[in-house]
Amino acid sequence: MLDKRTQDEKGQLEHKVTALFDLLSEIYGTEKLLLKAGKLDILDILESEDIKDQLVALQKIILDHPMLDKVPDEFEDKLKLLKELEDILVDDLAKKSIKEELEEKINKKLELRHQEYIKEIKEEIINEESKDDGADTPATLKKYIELEYLENKGLNVSANNLLRPKALKEIVGQERGIKALLAKLSSPYPQHIIIHGPPGVGKTTAARLALEIAKERESTPFGDDAKFIEVDATTLRWDPREVTNPLLGSVHDPIYQGAKGKLAQEGIPEPKLGLVTKAHGGVLFIDEIGELDPILQNKLLKVLEDKRVHFDSSYYDPDDENVPQYIKKLFKDGAPADFILVGATTRSPQDLNPALRSRTTSIFFEPLTKDDIIKIIKQAADKLDMKVAKGVAQLISEYTIQGRSAVNILIDAYNLALYYQKNKITTKEVLEAVKLSRLVPINRKEASNKSQVGRVLGLGVSGFLGSVLEVEAIAFPASKEGKGSLRFNQTAGSMTKDSIFTAASVIRKVTGKEISDYDIHVNIIGGGQVDGPSAGSAISVAIISALEEIAVRQDIAITGEISLHGKVKPVGGVIEKIYGAYQAGVEEVLIPVDNKVDLEDMKIKVSPVVDIQEVLDKMLDG
Repeated sequence: MLDKRTQDEKGQLEHKVTALFDLLSEIYGTEKLLLKAGKLDILDILESEDIKDQLVALQKIILDHPMLDKVPDEFEDKLKLLKELEDILVDDLAKKSIKEELEEKINKKLELRHQEYIKEIKEEIINEESKDDGADTPATLKKYIELEYLENKGLNVSANNLLRPKALKEIVGQERGIKALLAKLSSPYPQHIIIHGPPGVGKTTAARLALEIAKERESTPFGDDAKFIEVDATTLRWDPREVTNPLLGSVHDPIYQGAKGKLAQEGIPEPKLGLVTKAHGGVLFIDEIGELDPILQNKLLKVLEDKRVHFDSSYYDPDDENVPQYIKKLFKDGAPADFILVGATTRSPQDLNPALRSRTTSIFFEPLTKDDIIKIIKQAADKLDMKVAKGVAQLISEYTIQGRSAVNILIDAYNLALYYQKNKITTKEVLEAVKLSRLVPINRKEASNKSQVGRVLGLGVSGFLGSVLEVEAIAFPASKEGKGSLRFNQTAGSMTKDSIFTAASVIRKVTGKEISDYDIHVNIIGGGQVDGPSAGSAISVAIISALEEIAVRQDIAITGEISLHGKVKPVGGVIEKIYGAYQAGVEEVLIPVDNKVDLEDMKIKVSPVVDIQEVLDKMLDG
């Protein structure tokens, strides 16, 4: 039992450490902070409750030094160390603020000079385009010959191209999604589609292959020459002034870059066709469509409605006899753009533009399981024509649930086997490959057959990836009746705080005990952000278990919001959470009864529950 002074010192240190971690999250962001921790190999000690481990983690992250493994023993020295680390972070935050302020000033200055700069550039372009650049010179002919030589020279097909699925049956774990995709594309009236799902599960490949199959159906509107035009929204750049727009098309005015020499000389604007016109009669596939600029999204929706792109320019004169016929037609009628939009995204439907959602139908690709990854590895190994030792596929499945990443690990192991002049891939090459890539196992088995007091397996979801959350609670009688305290890790988010106080009311109703008579500490291990109130049921069970000292089964996980009346209310991401539970070795998942899921398709037992009493009957051991 710690004396009061030691408790005060520990509390002071914990408060300062928490504040520094909050400051780190503000500077780096949660994802970058975790990535940095992974590179420094300190993810395990980030979850530690030992203050020394936390100080070691802070030192390594802030000073970016992986060898700093020691911290002072004395309280005052620890405070001094924290003060030094705090000064460094504050200095970094100040630099970041100054940099953002400077960038804002620079942007304003650039905007002021923009018109003058554009005018100068236009004059230079007109002068360049006025020159006779149609004739080849010996120097230009030499460059042409060099390009032709390069065209006839190249490497063999890459491993990724070799292993990419060539038929829909090779895409593992997405039978329902592929069936829905084919049904919607093969119809006489195909629909615009958004494919939701985790990265690396075959969304792009499935869309490309589905079009080829749809073209063979009698009822399809797609012709044999229907194209599959692909673009990534994260790399798509356009100018809001419509100077350039590779997606929809744009007009290059005669005094701006892009108009041909003769057109520029005669003052004729030149429309440039975009990808929507190139996809006319086929499919326009936009990967990561959720990242597309909102304004550009709205323009795209207008094209979907009109099935045509219209052009406009103040330089266009319909009565000018020098204007070519194709330019007159484009300005008069626009360019055809009748295509089917297929988008892919890792975002949930509610995170997309409502107008985009209303014009499309959603298809869901599921997260891959270990079994799916094993199938993908065996399939890829057959294409590589390389023997694979027993346990290789199973080992790779421990490091990823993305098909693309699994294949990349196999390729790395394949290359190492060739380097060692071996005709077989073994677990030794796989372990070396994951070590070189600094990968860590992702499928930690959280479940067990041994019951435990005050520990409950909750479920969380990030994007389309579900995971198990360890919720733990401990309770002690307060030193004075009615003077108890309730603590929890603040980094878990504000919704967790609301869930805890709601749980407190439910607990009083169920147990008849006043939690104000107890000192209760609730902790979500890892301190991860909990999105929404879905941990409410798990928190309630953990506190009840701690108060009543009744063990909780560790082979059952639960998700669901808890109401003040003890009802288990529906939450989002249930399918993904069930997959996450399966990955963690959980045997049964409790979900709210109002979350309708197809129980027959689940790989583990799923039990709908109505209220907290039903949850306790299933989870409490005795």
